[in-house]
Amino acid sequence: MEKIKHTTVATNGINMHVASIGTGPAVLFLHGFPELWYSWRKQLLYLSSRGYRAIAPDLRGYGDTDAPPSITSYTALHVVGDLVGLLDEFGIEQVFLVGHDWGALIAWYFCLLRPDRVKALVNLSVVFRSRNPATKPVDQYRALFGDDFYICRFQEPGVAEEDFAQIDTARLIKKFLGGRSPKPPCVPKEIGFRGLPDLRTLPSWLSEEDVNYYASKFSQKGFTGGLNYYRCLDLQFDFTTCICISMLPEPQSAQIKIPVKFMVGDLDITYHIPGIREYIQNGGFKKDVPGWQRVFFLLLGGSTYFAFVSGTSVMTHVYPFKAIQTGH
Repeated sequence: MEKIKHTTVATNGINMHVASIGTGPAVLFLHGFPELWYSWRKQLLYLSSRGYRAIAPDLRGYGDTDAPPSITSYTALHVVGDLVGLLDEFGIEQVFLVGHDWGALIAWYFCLLRPDRVKALVNLSVVFRSRNPATKPVDQYRALFGDDFYICRFQEPGVAEEDFAQIDTARLIKKFLGGRSPKPPCVPKEIGFRGLPDLRTLPSWLSEEDVNYYASKFSQKGFTGGLNYYRCLDLQFDFTTCICISMLPEPQSAQIKIPVKFMVGDLDITYHIPGIREYIQNGGFKKDVPGWQRVFFLLLGGSTYFAFVSGTSVMTHVYPFKAIQTGH
């Protein structure tokens, strides 16, 4: 860990904290919620020892990166802009991209909007979906799971923050990162996240030291920045519709043509959203992501945060990265 270099980069109107190590072809790691660059620490060390320049920022609103006050400053367009500016600052023309959870969603948008800056993509957990112009994302989730679904619960500014404030931050981090149920997280308002079951013991892959690192950063920064990504889902949908209309005759036909590998855990919440398994296995995913090499890793026992569970073993599926780019 002491070998990892920490720098601050001015990009797209914010100051971004970036962890990096190594020399060689660049690999850019994008974390999810509620996470930080720290989620990728093992992968950074693993790839840097194998001839790669491994880079993991705290995304906008997280950790030691600035958190703009406006909710509307957290669309994928803003975050992709941050990352393009980061690459420019580092003098990197193209990267291998790795995303997980929200980082995976940002990675899909990165490939859609700036394919010229990406050599290949390895995405974990969240699939790319073709656009449904008739229904916005939050309405889709509400129709599937109701108002208690966590994404719907996150929409009203201040409500989740007030709920989170009633519980010790370290305890809350354990609830999020240690969850193993594939069921959709539905949280009745009267119970709140504070009322969700506590972990009896930490899983082997999550230490008290890890929990305390996350807790210290979220205690300082708060959760609002990360929650604002969810609050921008519909706005992001509107923005990208306008962009896709300017690029394509039918915005729902937008495709990811970058070389792609995709991984998900069999206990991952996203894998159990109605229709997702069929979408992956029956050709829909390949149609929307023609660059997908039809290599699909279903990690047995892997939950939403399986990047923690599997550590560097995730990288053994995708290293060397040149094989992704060439299709071998």
